[in-house]
Amino acid sequence: MRVLKGKGEISYPELKRYIFKFHIRVFMKTVIMAGGYATRLWPITKTKPKPLLPTGKKRIIDHIYEKVRGFGIPVIVSTNKRFEEDFRRWGSDKDIELVVESTTKEEEKLGAVRALAEIAKTLDDELFVIAGDNLFSFGLEDFLNYYKSKKSPVTALYDVGDPELASRYGVAELNGEKITRFIEKPEKPPSTLVGIGIYIFNREAVELLTSYVKSGEKHDNLGDFLSYLCNKTDVFGYPFSNGNWYDVGNADSYIEAIKFYIENSLGTVEIDRFSKIIPPVVIEDGSVIKGRSIIGPYAYIGRNCIIENSDVTESVIFNGVIIRKTKVWRSIIDEHCEIRNLELNSSIIGGHAKIQRGD
Repeated sequence: MRVLKGKGEISYPELKRYIFKFHIRVFMKTVIMAGGYATRLWPITKTKPKPLLPTGKKRIIDHIYEKVRGFGIPVIVSTNKRFEEDFRRWGSDKDIELVVESTTKEEEKLGAVRALAEIAKTLDDELFVIAGDNLFSFGLEDFLNYYKSKKSPVTALYDVGDPELASRYGVAELNGEKITRFIEKPEKPPSTLVGIGIYIFNREAVELLTSYVKSGEKHDNLGDFLSYLCNKTDVFGYPFSNGNWYDVGNADSYIEAIKFYIENSLGTVEIDRFSKIIPPVVIEDGSVIKGRSIIGPYAYIGRNCIIENSDVTESVIFNGVIIRKTKVWRSIIDEHCEIRNLELNSSIIGGHAKIQRGD
């Protein structure tokens, strides 16, 4: 079947794709959830929202935004009052709407379910929801097309391949493509397919979200709502099998994500001729690498740092840090620290710390 379009013609399948794209642009909103306080990465995330942590030149949320902006769907970023200005600066050159909950600390937070319900109150749309601390290498077009074919709530799944690892997440039990149960952190997982914080909710599901919140049920995890939803309507699971997924929940997973995503980039920096750079690394403007230092591989060095006679590997060093005669491996050092004469392995150092061992 051919359908006329102006002076030309398009096929019927092409017309259906055109109508679907028009539909999602008009009747769907993307919501990136970025309102958590990331306590497992404290003290780093006491002053920095996790979605804005660097993975190299890009932030975590940059990877998500780049994947969804091409769909032409309006993008909403949900955050809290504490990190509002950080996200305003990040979004100043992007086509987003920022929605801010009035909380400033972990004890006050709405939780992902209530935060999403507050957004849903003002909309009459389907919602494409993505956790703002999610890192995944696969695209989302096939996921969106899968939702189109089902017209029911859909969640993305990833096979972690290990029951013990699966027990740390929300786990799906499937009957064919339908999710019969979704269980948060089960002791004995029914499968190794875990939810990865990517959902599409139709309007029926959005209405049920409001009812769920009013009932006073758990509000921290969208997985809890998904479990409730499975008892009310058909919910489908879409397993991603080709690509990588990182739950940036702790320092180890953050470092592993950096190892996958970091690109080699040297800003306006000073590097001593006796120092060695092993790519990939990112070294931001104003930093100085002195003496017999070795930087990399997989190291991020922020602005205006001084690294002297030190080794930094698989680590993140934020702005204004001074490191002398120190070996740093798989560690995160926050801004304006001074570290001397140490070996740091798998450590997190909070901002403005001064730590040294005697010469």
